[in-house]
Amino acid sequence: MQYMIGVDIGTTSTKAVLYTVEGEMMYQAHIEYPLHTPTVDISEEDPDEIVQAVKNTIKQVIVAKGIQANEIKFVALSAQMHSLIIMDDDHHRLTNSITWADNRAQIVAERLKANNIQLYEKTGTPIHAMSPLSKILWFKEHQTNIFHRASCFVDIKSYVLFQLTGRWVIDVSLASATGMMNLKTRQWDQEILNLLNINSNQLPEIVPTTEQLWFKNQEIAQDLGLSQNTPIIVGASDGVLSNLGVNRFRKGEIALTIGTSGAIRTVVDEPIIDEAGRTFCYVLDESHYVVGGPVNNGAVVLRWLKEELLASETETAKRLNKDSYALITEIAETVEPGANGLLFHPYLTGERAPLWTSDARGSFIGLTLAHQKEHMIRAVLEGVILNLYSVFRALNEVIDAQAFQISATGGFAKSALWRQIVADIFDAQVDVPVEQESSCLGACVVGLKSIGEIDDYEILNDWTETTYIHEPNKDNHQIYQQLVPIFDDIAQSLTHTYRELAQFQRSKNH
Repeated sequence: MQYMIGVDIGTTSTKAVLYTVEGEMMYQAHIEYPLHTPTVDISEEDPDEIVQAVKNTIKQVIVAKGIQANEIKFVALSAQMHSLIIMDDDHHRLTNSITWADNRAQIVAERLKANNIQLYEKTGTPIHAMSPLSKILWFKEHQTNIFHRASCFVDIKSYVLFQLTGRWVIDVSLASATGMMNLKTRQWDQEILNLLNINSNQLPEIVPTTEQLWFKNQEIAQDLGLSQNTPIIVGASDGVLSNLGVNRFRKGEIALTIGTSGAIRTVVDEPIIDEAGRTFCYVLDESHYVVGGPVNNGAVVLRWLKEELLASETETAKRLNKDSYALITEIAETVEPGANGLLFHPYLTGERAPLWTSDARGSFIGLTLAHQKEHMIRAVLEGVILNLYSVFRALNEVIDAQAFQISATGGFAKSALWRQIVADIFDAQVDVPVEQESSCLGACVVGLKSIGEIDDYEILNDWTETTYIHEPNKDNHQIYQQLVPIFDDIAQSLTHTYRELAQFQRSKNH
C-alpha cells in the first residue's frame, strides 16, 4: 500500500491527513496553538510551536496506522497566507510569526492605498495591513532596530521548511499573497523592493508549487517516521488548495469557506485584476489563478455571540448534552428570514473584503423594542453571509460569471440553517463536499502532479463526493434582495465613523 500525507499549517491549528494514493482518507491529526492578541491590533504566534505541531501531527498519523517509511510517497504542505517572521544573520528569529489578522500596519497600508494603486495592479494582493508588504514597511518606519538587524523576511511555511530542509524557499502561490511578487514575472518586484529598502536576497527563493525538497539529515526524517528520501512537496496556500480539494477549479465553480474567518474564491486561467481593488488574484500553479475575497469575520463572530451574549443558552446546551452551536441555530430558525429588519455588520475584527480597512467595526442596525434575542442571533448568521455576498457581487463584476454553483466548506457547513441562508441569499445551489480537510487533499493532488503520477486535476472527479445539497427558496431570496442595498449602504456611509471609533479604541489600549 502507498500513502501520502497532506499538512495544513493553519492560523489556530495544524492538521496532517494520511491518504491512500486513491484519495481515501485513512487518518487525521490536529494540534492547536494559541494566537497571542495582547492588544486590539496585535495577532502573533510562536513559529517554533507551529514547527513542533507540524512534526507531531505527521508522526501521529504514521504511528496511528503503523505505516512504514517506504510506504509514504511524499509529504505535501498547505499554509496560511500573509504571515511574516523576521530573521537575523544567524537564522534566529527577531519576531514571532505575525499573522494575517495583525493590524499594526494599518497606518502605512492606508497611505499606500491612497498613493500606490499600481502596487495592487502588479501583485494582485489588495493593499491592507494583512500583507507582508505593509508589515515590512511598518517595521521600517516604526521598529527600526528590528528592521536594520533583519537578514531575511519569511513566512511561516518558509520557516517550517527551513527547519526541516535547511533551505529558504517560498512557493509561488504564497509569494503572490505577499504584495511583493510581480504576477507577470513571478519574481520579487524591484520597484517594491526599492520602496521597502530591501533586496531579493532578504526574501526566500520563489519556487513552483510542485517543488520537491529533502530532509537536511536522516535524524529529522527518522524522528517523523520517514526516510531522508521522502520528498517534501512545497505545495501552495491554504485558500487556493481548498478550491482544488473540493474539486472547484473550473469556470463558474465557486468555493465558499467559513472557518474562523471566511473567503469566496473561483479559479481562472489568467490573472484578473479588479479596477476597484476589491478582490485578490493569487497563483495556484503555472496556468491557474484564484480570484476572490477574504473576510476576517466568519465563525469567530458566532463564537463571540455564544460566549459574550448567550451564556444561559450555552449552559442549557451543556445540561442537555447538546452542541451549543446547534442550539443557537435552532433558536435562529424560529425567526423569519430578514430578522424583522434587524441587520448585523460582522466587522468585529476589522475587515478585509469588501471594505479593506482594519478600522471597520461591528454593529446591530435597526434594533427596536419588537426585537428579541432570537432576532439578534438570526441577524448575526445572516450578517456574515450578506457580507460574503457583497464580496461575491464584486467578484462577479470582475469575472462576469453568469451561471455558477457553490461548494460550502468549513465549520459553518455543519449547520443546515447557515447552508440554507447561503443558498437563499446567493440564489444558488449549495452543496457540501464530504472532504472537509480540502487544503490537505489539494496539497496531495499537487504532490501527485509533482512526482509525475497525474498531468492535471481531473482525478478529483473520482475523489470528491457531496453530502448535502440546498436549493434556494425564491421567496426568501426576494426578502434578502430588499435588505442587500441597505446592508451595503450602511457599511459605506459609516466609513468615517469606523475610523473615529477605531482611533478612540486604540487610544484606550495604549
